[in-house]
Amino acid sequence: MRKIIHIDMDAFYASVEQRDDASLRNRPVAVGGSRERGVVMAASYEARHFGVRSAMPSATARRLCPDLVFVRPRFEAYKAVSSEIRAVFEEHTPVIEPVALDEAYLDVTENLKGLRSATEVARDIRATIFARTGLTASAGVSYNKFLAKVASDHRKPDALFVITPTMGPDFVEALPIGQFRGVGPATEAKMQRLGIRTGADLKARALDELRATFGSAGDYYYRVARGIDERPVRANRERKSIGAETTFSDDTSEYAVLAARLQPLLDKVWAVATAKAVVARTVTLKLKFSDFAQITRARSLTQPLADRAMLEQVSLGLLRDAFPLRRSVRLIGTAISSLQTRSGEGEPLQLDLSI
Repeated sequence: MRKIIHIDMDAFYASVEQRDDASLRNRPVAVGGSRERGVVMAASYEARHFGVRSAMPSATARRLCPDLVFVRPRFEAYKAVSSEIRAVFEEHTPVIEPVALDEAYLDVTENLKGLRSATEVARDIRATIFARTGLTASAGVSYNKFLAKVASDHRKPDALFVITPTMGPDFVEALPIGQFRGVGPATEAKMQRLGIRTGADLKARALDELRATFGSAGDYYYRVARGIDERPVRANRERKSIGAETTFSDDTSEYAVLAARLQPLLDKVWAVATAKAVVARTVTLKLKFSDFAQITRARSLTQPLADRAMLEQVSLGLLRDAFPLRRSVRLIGTAISSLQTRSGEGEPLQLDLSI
């Protein structure tokens, strides 16, 4: 039986800001956006008390919490702290699956320090992270990834919770359906309409019914309702895409302005791809409008992108294809996917964009 830990830093971006700026401590803080525009990337627990959440429009967050302090994100600072946290993980196990800068799964079935239990490992990790960074982490310990994730969320912030094999099935049955990994707001609403409100309700549904209602996800729901998750912790999980986006201070519907604002995003995406030694065959453009509706446009190519100029050419082509616009744009983003490791046999071929 595996021993899995899920580590989730508490309000990571906001906590780093509060640590580094004493004037922000014990105050409601939102990272990202601005007082009236943009989107909240992260919120401190003081802000969450007022209902402020990540991905919330800044104007909404401001209405919920008039004293909210907006802070510009400092990604280099967050990456540096994330590297410190990763070093702590590596002292305990080589089997680490990062999910984000502030979150990871660890398989500690065998641990490098020879500690007696996964709970001891999680306790040591949390204490070491706090000693080195001054930040708190919540940890969930269980026998699979699904339950470890549920456990880390159970008593946040600054908590350690264990779900043993004996506890697992009953714990899942009592779990509100919205707390299941993979059940987003739309799926939760659908399940609620069907009378599925808890894990017990989900467990009562036959596999064929779940497949008919939820497609391929039905198999997953059937298993996790019984506390079953056989996914391994993948130490070298492949990155699926590389992207960047930006929210404007003023909406615009002018092609020239949007094309100009796309340029630094292309620089970021290509720099990461170069550093990771990967190439891509799919380019995606994202536009979010003034009413928060959004569209994506993508193009897949027969051969990998050759260089940054080719990425720009494809991206601007996608932007041109989106015109004319019926609404002004508040956010633009770009991403590359269908990634593969760059071979040692030379540069990717130039592309024939007529295909």
